[in-house]
Amino acid sequence: MARGNYSAGKRQREAEKAKKKKEKRERLRQNRERRQSVDGIPVVSADEIQVAAARAHVAMKQQEEEAPDGAPLDMLTSRNEGRRARERRSSRGARLFVGRLSWDTTESELRQLFETCGEVVDAVVVLDRDTGRSRGFGFVTMASQGEAKKALEELDGRELDGREIAVNVATERSR
Repeated sequence: MARGNYSAGKRQREAEKAKKKKEKRERLRQNRERRQSVDGIPVVSADEIQVAAARAHVAMKQQEEEAPDGAPLDMLTSRNEGRRARERRSSRGARLFVGRLSWDTTESELRQLFETCGEVVDAVVVLDRDTGRSRGFGFVTMASQGEAKKALEELDGRELDGREIAVNVATERSR
């Protein structure tokens, strides 16, 4: 074995390695340039997002202080919007928990079933956030307490999509 052949092979491998490194740097540079603007929308860093969020928080506080009591605020500016929405729902009627639903039951089927007992304000089948499939339960908000009581009595144990459903009064989840 000639020692010179080994050195030439090693030099060739080193040259290929350097070439790959250079190509990688070029790809990274091109990707950075592409990320600077996607369809005309600038891409920002996490630090810039945090600064913008702090400014938005200050603006939100000022808007809350300036808004008269009871004035509707934009949903994004209110930290208690979820609580307020629950309060509005509970003041509109009675909320029922519907368990043991078939995986195939849709919100419209649930609404149709409960409309036999009165006016349905809202019907929701809870979905798994990862798979998008039904989790087997849902909630129905009836327009009045009387209609909710009627639905509870008539529909608890009734068959829907091949399964006996369970209907109960919904309770607020403890924190």
